[in-house]
Amino acid sequence: MEKFNICVVGAGYVGLVTGTCLAELGHHVVCVDSDPKKLKVLRAKKIPIYEPGLDKLFQRNIQSGHLRFSGSIEEGMGKPGRRAQVVFIAVGTPPRSDGSADLSAVEAVAEAVAKSMRAYTVLVDKSTVPVETGEWVSKTVARFNRKGVPYDVVSNPEFLAEGTAVEDFLKPDRVVFGVTSPRAEAVMRKVYAGIKAPILVTDVKSAELIKHASNSFLATKISYANAVAAVCEKVGADVAMVAKGMGLDRRIGNQFLRPGLGFGGFCFPKDLEAFYWLSRQKGYDFQLLKAVKDINEFAKTWVLRKVEENLWNLEGKTVALLGLAFKPNTDDMRFAPSVDIARMLKDRQVHLRVYDPVAMSNARALPALKGARFCRDAYDCVKGADAAALVTEWPEFRDLDLTRVHRLMRIPLILDGRNFYDPATARAAGFTYCSVGRP
Repeated sequence: MEKFNICVVGAGYVGLVTGTCLAELGHHVVCVDSDPKKLKVLRAKKIPIYEPGLDKLFQRNIQSGHLRFSGSIEEGMGKPGRRAQVVFIAVGTPPRSDGSADLSAVEAVAEAVAKSMRAYTVLVDKSTVPVETGEWVSKTVARFNRKGVPYDVVSNPEFLAEGTAVEDFLKPDRVVFGVTSPRAEAVMRKVYAGIKAPILVTDVKSAELIKHASNSFLATKISYANAVAAVCEKVGADVAMVAKGMGLDRRIGNQFLRPGLGFGGFCFPKDLEAFYWLSRQKGYDFQLLKAVKDINEFAKTWVLRKVEENLWNLEGKTVALLGLAFKPNTDDMRFAPSVDIARMLKDRQVHLRVYDPVAMSNARALPALKGARFCRDAYDCVKGADAAALVTEWPEFRDLDLTRVHRLMRIPLILDGRNFYDPATARAAGFTYCSVGRP
């Protein structure tokens, strides 16, 4: 397997996982990031995110010399004899207020790389970007590539789910390359030679669309399940049985059919918005995507609605939120449903007690959770509460002693926003128990 010198620009979730896993494949990788605080943490051999399995690979590849860090793209591109042949662009593409993606960081990287290139270089868009970004990256490189160094721009969308990102990279369902030349395709095949997975080679625009289309479809399945759950609540049906019956159909499958409090994280909400914005810009009103978003927003109101149904006046009541991260096995609070739920409850003068196994530090910085009582564990969280809402289905919550929880709460009301507990067991323990779409 041919080894490459690779520069990964951006050391966030995508960039750090990508850089570490490429180093694990035997490549020599320099991760570049402009944040001095993050760079200090990385150089101290610590990872600034919570991602299962990442630290072991991170430490091993720092020790072997395959993984290094820099604050400069020029430095990250390397010196003569060890110049980067491939540059992965993994910087943030945050959403603007209109739903479009802010690509200014991508442009800045393309310009800096163009000025630092000395030999043929493949620039790889790893960040999730809208279609036609590859064309703009290529134009930017051409504009600042004063020495006429040959290059290619590739789209290589990431399909990394937080909590399983390492396995998703090393054992993916597929690897997608959007290329403009056989030379670029050959390089990318060699970069990924250590990965055993189907490889789909497309044009750049198709590759760019694959990521947005995939995430929007998965978001659609989640919102569909939540819409079905709302109907189940109205008629007294059990959404768990309905979803199981649907999922047994091989054409549908059972993944992403679990109802709950809506999807969050940085990918689904952002990609959905960006795909909807793009479709309208190109003259097609993709109304299905708007409906998916609207259903997701409604799903977040479930806790407030159930608290109102069971506690009457909310002012001065105390609600415990169990779980804050947008899903288990991550500390990511970006677009987490817990944030909107907390805001709704605070607007009704509810006192909040909150706990999450790993996301407490990130949660403390959020305005929506200002004034909430951050608790040391789940039992401390439910102490004196008038309702306990399960927001994130961390495995440790499944093992809670419900008898102890019942004794600690002022009113024994459980709002199971993730259908985590068995209704009969919870009710037998003396709780008023509510779950999403189940009687």
